[in-house]
This record gives sequence, C-alpha cells and structure tokens, in this order.
Amino acid sequence: ALNDAADNMSYERFCALPKGITERLTAEECRLSVRFTYFIEKAAPISGEPGYLDVKVLLAAHYKNGKQQQIMQVTTPVTSLCPCSKALSKYGAHNQRSHVTLSLESEVEIRIRDLVALTENGASCELYSVLKRTDERHVTERAYDNPKFVEDIVRDLAVLLQRENNIRSYRIETENFESIHNHSAYAVIESDNFPAHILR
Repeated sequence: ALNDAADNMSYERFCALPKGITERLTAEECRLSVRFTYFIEKAAPISGEPGYLDVKVLLAAHYKNGKQQQIMQVTTPVTSLCPCSKALSKYGAHNQRSHVTLSLESEVEIRIRDLVALTENGASCELYSVLKRTDERHVTERAYDNPKFVEDIVRDLAVLLQRENNIRSYRIETENFESIHNHSAYAVIESDNFPAHILR
C-alpha cells in the first residue's frame, strides 16, 4: 500500500491509506503513523543571517467502523523566560529552551510552517540557528519583555486554537528544560474529545 502511494504521496493520500489497508486485509481497523524532521529556513531578526530550524513532525491516521481520523503533531523549540524570576531578581531572569508540541485533529491539512509560527507567537521568543550579536540582544530583550510560564504557553495557544473552525480537537504540551533546576517544567492541556488513542 505504501509503495502504491509513494510516487504521489500527499497529506490527503496518507490519511486515506488506513481505509484502503483495512479493506485490502479485511481487518477491523488500521492505524498508520510516520515521523520525520522538517527544516524551516529562518533569517536572524536583525542581521538577516540565514539558518535552518528543525522541527519534529508526526502524522497519524486511523480508520475503524467507517470513521477516519487523523492527527498532525508538530514539536517546535522555543524560548521561555520565567515571570517569577523576573519579578524577584534585580539583575535579570532565567530562561530556558522549551519544546512545545501541538497535536491537532483536523479535517483539512494545516501547513507545518503555520503551526510553527503559531507556536512561536505563543512563547517568550522564537529560536534561531544563527545569531549575530545584534540578534542576541534582540532575542534576549524580547524574551525579557514577554515572560511565560509553561502554563501560560499552553493556555494562550489553546485560546488561539479554539478560534480555528477547521480544528476538531487538540492537545498542547510544553516542556521547559530548566536552566536553574535539575528537572523540567511541564504543562499540558487538551480538548475533551481529543482522540489520544490514535497516537498510541
């Protein structure tokens, strides 16, 4: 089935594969998933120096009892700056690299780039692979002016997703790789009808 679709693979064709496999094998259900790394070219905010940001993508599709469901999951690295540290400290605030994972059930394809941009807008600051000194100042000050707890990130993104008519359900996870703790900070929020079984 994968070989038959390989020459003309698209999001729609991938999502339809479980139905064809179920019928072909006279099975009760089929679940199919694929993981890959997606690279986005980004220019540094001030110098314009080009670089590539890598994001992790999972596509999962499921078919059972005549019902087809699909999930697109994108994990985007961002920066978060601690509001508590900013409020308590005289000389700065601790920040950390974070991974924000959006898992969306949708009837239509959503561009990976659009999900990355949405995620970056919900963080303290976006990440870049190449930065000059003027860029470093910009991103440091932007994060300082936009502090976010992990809970803030997932809640703010949930508000944005609820406005999208094409999204049936969602799960949002944020993990901060803490810079002053020997543990990560983690938050998750999901809609009541999110089909988590598709990701298992």
